[in-house]
Amino acid sequence: MVRLYQGDYQQKEVFGDDPVAFAQAFEEAGAKYLHLVDLDGAKAGKLHYFGIAKKIVEHTNLYVEVGGGIRDEETIQHCLSAGVDRVILGTIAQKDPEFTQAMLKKYGARIAIGVDAKEEKVAVEGWLEKTETDAFEFCQQLVKWGAKTIIFTEISRDGTGEGINLPLYQKLNQLEVEIVASGGVATLQDIEGLKQLGISGAIVGKSLYSGSLKLEEVLAAGGDDQ
Repeated sequence: MVRLYQGDYQQKEVFGDDPVAFAQAFEEAGAKYLHLVDLDGAKAGKLHYFGIAKKIVEHTNLYVEVGGGIRDEETIQHCLSAGVDRVILGTIAQKDPEFTQAMLKKYGARIAIGVDAKEEKVAVEGWLEKTETDAFEFCQQLVKWGAKTIIFTEISRDGTGEGINLPLYQKLNQLEVEIVASGGVATLQDIEGLKQLGISGAIVGKSLYSGSLKLEEVLAAGGDDQ
């Protein structure tokens, strides 16, 4: 399991070499959902670690969503047929609107869109390239396309432990779509604040692996459906 600091592939921290064991431990602690990102796949534009996702699906009862380098329908079908519950489209959503709209129409809630923001602009190619597309306006467009879930990551806070940008998520919550917060969730207050705003969910990563947050406490703060 690997975490990046602000999306920088040169500043990565490895927490373990058995993702299935991590997933099983999360499930035993009461987790229901697991967010997986293929970091190498995101950078290369092609899913690399499908086998890991498949093993997690086979050895847990978690709701598993997978992202990172998923840019064609064949890969989407491959994931879904293997038991993955939801597939995340990132770079392709910004670069190929026609394809993205078609996938949203065909697969509905089984597709989530990952919007990664750097200085309020959409970042793509595994966070390596910042576009000139305004991140909030892009989210508005995704709603028009029929997106059911947007996973919004503020790259500048990802892996830093700085805490969540609550005003940003308050703005995003005006959109008629489920918003999942990602990037910088560091305290129970972050999770409680997001819950009070009505945000659908939050992705917690480094703070769990480092031990600064306990999963049982996170689940209690988020509620039974988190």
